[in-house]
Amino acid sequence: MNDTTKLARKDDTTAARRDDEQSPPRITLAPPVDVFEDSQGVTLWADLPGVTKDRLDVKVHDGSLYIEAEAVVPRPAGLRLQHAEIRQPHFARAFSLGADFDASKIDANLKDGVLKLTIPRRDEARPRRIEVRTN
Repeated sequence: MNDTTKLARKDDTTAARRDDEQSPPRITLAPPVDVFEDSQGVTLWADLPGVTKDRLDVKVHDGSLYIEAEAVVPRPAGLRLQHAEIRQPHFARAFSLGADFDASKIDANLKDGVLKLTIPRRDEARPRRIEVRTN
C-alpha cells in the first residue's frame, strides 16, 4: 500500500468577507493516518475530527483507495460571524492498493472522528504453512 496523497490548500488571501458571500474558503487537508500490516491484511486508522458518516466518502477504484470527508463546525443560529479561525476542513487522502489486497472485502468503521479501515489480503496472497512429509 502506497500513500499517494498531496496536501493541497486553497487560496485564502481574502481576510474580510461580506455577509452575502458564502463561508470562508475551503482548506483541503491530508488526514494523519496510521497503517498496521500483518499476515492477514492492513488496518488503517485515519483521524477525521468533526466528520460524520453522511459527510464521509470511502471509495476503491482502479487499485486505489480514496478517502474524502468534510468536517462540520457548528455555527450558532442567529449570530453573524465577525471573525473565524476555525474553518470547515475538507479531508482527502489516496492510497495505492497492491494486488495482494481484496478490495471487495474492505470493512469501514467511523467512531469519534476516527475512521478504521480493515483491508484483508486475498486468500491466495496470505502466507500458508507447507507440511513436510518424510518417507
